[in-house]
Amino acid sequence: MFLLGLTGSVGMGKSTTAQMFVEEGVPMFDADAAVHRLYAGEAVPLIEQEFPGTTANGTVDREKLSQQVVGKPEALARLEKLIHPLVGKLRAEFLRDAEASGAKAVLLDIPLLFETGDPSKFHAVIVVSAPEEVQRARVLARPGMTPEKFEAILKRQLPDSEKRVRADFVINTGEGLQSARMQVKEILAEVLQPGWVRKKRPV
Repeated sequence: MFLLGLTGSVGMGKSTTAQMFVEEGVPMFDADAAVHRLYAGEAVPLIEQEFPGTTANGTVDREKLSQQVVGKPEALARLEKLIHPLVGKLRAEFLRDAEASGAKAVLLDIPLLFETGDPSKFHAVIVVSAPEEVQRARVLARPGMTPEKFEAILKRQLPDSEKRVRADFVINTGEGLQSARMQVKEILAEVLQPGWVRKKRPV
């Protein structure tokens, strides 16, 4: 089974691109969705114990949690130590199910793949990118977003230019949905050829 890792900085169109792979029949594991699920279930008591006052009614209050960890590397590291093993368990379950179903390829949508993951575990890594002005406009259009929050998010992420260098494939979403969809089809046609070998390995 071919493992595709999908990543990209905030506002690059990664989630939309991931759905394009799903439309092509590729099962997808969404790390962000897994965290959302955990924030309404298994992770709640662990987070309340580590960050008191950040949960209510059996769910994590993401805004309150954000106030305690954004811009605070030590606090963020404590949160990641709690969450990453739980996400890993859900990912392992997804991979077992996909393999049992006979899937030829799967997509793992991991926002911080280069920052906190291991790109070498994938057969190919895809970075979703867009021009800087497009990225900024998309992010600042989100409800509750401010330039300060945007900059804080960027500081946690590897620069887009570096991600592009490390990627096996780059999908440019700045040219519209139809162009991105064609790029997805081209990537799948290439990597699913018998004997496809990665030319370089992202590190």
